[in-house]
Amino acid sequence: MIGLGTYAFFWQQSDRVEQPLGLVDVLERTRDLDVDLFQVCDYAPLLGMSDAELREAATAARRLGLTIELGTKGVAPSHLRAFLRLAEVFDADLVRSMVYAPGFRPSLDEAAGMLDEVMPEFEAAGVTLALETYEQVPTAELVGLVERVGGYRVGICLDPANVVAGLELPKDAVERCAPLTRNIHAKDFAFARQDGWVGFTYSGAPMGEGLHDYPHLVETVRPEERGVNQIVEHWLPWQGDPETTVRTEQEWTATALDYLRSIR
Repeated sequence: MIGLGTYAFFWQQSDRVEQPLGLVDVLERTRDLDVDLFQVCDYAPLLGMSDAELREAATAARRLGLTIELGTKGVAPSHLRAFLRLAEVFDADLVRSMVYAPGFRPSLDEAAGMLDEVMPEFEAAGVTLALETYEQVPTAELVGLVERVGGYRVGICLDPANVVAGLELPKDAVERCAPLTRNIHAKDFAFARQDGWVGFTYSGAPMGEGLHDYPHLVETVRPEERGVNQIVEHWLPWQGDPETTVRTEQEWTATALDYLRSIR
């Protein structure tokens, strides 16, 4: 299934626009785009929402016919249990996370112990935990951690864009992670020369126009065949003013959806 994530609405939800969208607003925009899946990922207000606010958002998702996934950072058991409870509220069957969280950097041995403690609860609830590829943990080590914990309900959220900052090639990450991939963050990326030809900026690009060989990812991971959802995200730099930035973000989303639908 193709879905949208919080990072597809990054600027539209930010305080740099006059009327930032709330969670229910974003769910309604997702439905308007004929998308059936939304990943609430790294959405800071989520843990601070009251029970009534959570019920309102979950009810809106059901009314709109949306499947919900959740996303956070860290592997501390108490934190993952909090998201397991949220998964129950939203009927979510996947939580994306990362090994590290702000101010929390366990060793891989420590992370394995934490996951061993909490994964039986995820398995009992039928919820998958997908750990994202990113530059702070080399892909081979992340794969080793997931294999060490074992079980189908722990896997990888594949985001090849992130690994470039760790001097890894996106294609290598795709091929290494393919068997364990349970979720995909779909975005394109490119390098651009800085003014004066000194250094580069590494940021997002409209889907299909950057460096990401997404057909290779689809061929290697086979997301449709394996039931692996693809979540649209963007790395869109600020475009100088709110109107241009929001319009560009919306255009990138439309482009990404058209692209992903065309190569299914």
